[in-house]
Amino acid sequence: MIAQTGAKSGSGPLSGIVVVDLTRVLAGPFCTMLLADLGARVIKVENPKSGDDSRAYGPFINGKSGYFIAQNRGKESIALDLKNPEDQAILHRLLRRADVLIENFRPGTMARLGFGQDALKALYPQLIYASTSGFGQTGPYADRPAYDIIAQAMGGIMSLTGHEDSPPTRVGASIGDLGAGLFTALGIVSALHHRNRSGEGMAVDVAMLDSQLALLENAIARYYSTGTSPKPMGARHPSIAPFEAYRVKDGHIVIACGNDPLFRQFCRAVGHEHLADDPRFATNAKRSEHVLALKEAMEAFLTTQTIRHWLDFLGKAGIPSAPINNVEQAINDPQVQHRRVVLPVDDPSVAPLCVAGSPIKFSGFVTPETRPRAPDLDEDRARILADFP
Repeated sequence: MIAQTGAKSGSGPLSGIVVVDLTRVLAGPFCTMLLADLGARVIKVENPKSGDDSRAYGPFINGKSGYFIAQNRGKESIALDLKNPEDQAILHRLLRRADVLIENFRPGTMARLGFGQDALKALYPQLIYASTSGFGQTGPYADRPAYDIIAQAMGGIMSLTGHEDSPPTRVGASIGDLGAGLFTALGIVSALHHRNRSGEGMAVDVAMLDSQLALLENAIARYYSTGTSPKPMGARHPSIAPFEAYRVKDGHIVIACGNDPLFRQFCRAVGHEHLADDPRFATNAKRSEHVLALKEAMEAFLTTQTIRHWLDFLGKAGIPSAPINNVEQAINDPQVQHRRVVLPVDDPSVAPLCVAGSPIKFSGFVTPETRPRAPDLDEDRARILADFP
């Protein structure tokens, strides 16, 4: 049986860790969802008037936001007005026992409310204080607002996405937000490890723009090696060939040969070993140089057979290949089903909604059959107040 992180009960390697979550929309909530999946108790502090902005984002199932559920399952909710002295006192009650505070307000907002990092460090020296923002806590853009598309545009990834001469294209998933959320979660876990050794809390400062640059893979190295900014290449890899989507009789498949022996193995399997002997295609560097000619030569025979034929044939030959799945096909793939990557939400009112579970598997923690529900606004107030006197 596959083992994985636990559910809202707190089973997981972060069991016993208390996270006070002052974030909203995506980057911060995605981070704290990851921590909840790892077993942390996440207390989501929301605006009493309307809660997290994403509660108003569709799609809706019986009046509940699927967007909100997907990022906030497994958390608890309490509504606090951080400008209200009584509610500020409640937040201090939480912080006295919290391990982590995470916020994604514009820099300076928390300090103006009396909850800046310097003030809280004096009161709670072991607290991990994590901030996720568009541009970080310092620098000339620190005060600017940002959304995912801002980070994607400024961070270079939109310039690499799509096809050459196509209009600017946003990555289909919100990689600007999600990348920052991932790096914030990693920063928090690292800071907790440091605290275990030193007894000291610390600040974690993650910017969406910084995170976007960190995810550019080899594009930065390509710029410095050539002096030219890389351009969009569709599905093609900039320095490996064959490594892209290829047309077949009834659609497209992906074929990826990451080294010369694998390319020769592919050519031998498909009965076109002469391609591996062609001086234009003899090495990966040459294939990358003549990538369009290589694609034309491959599609000349690939288009004679169907997707199913080639996937079966190449799979048996040990050639890395794949269908280009839509979302429905991806979530119903037998491997995805076996790994329990997508699981139903434990909330009959939104059935049959499923969400992505944690992709991290651990020995010792059994994969759940469902993912815990997302809280209604202020739903957990009574229990939280009782637990944090």
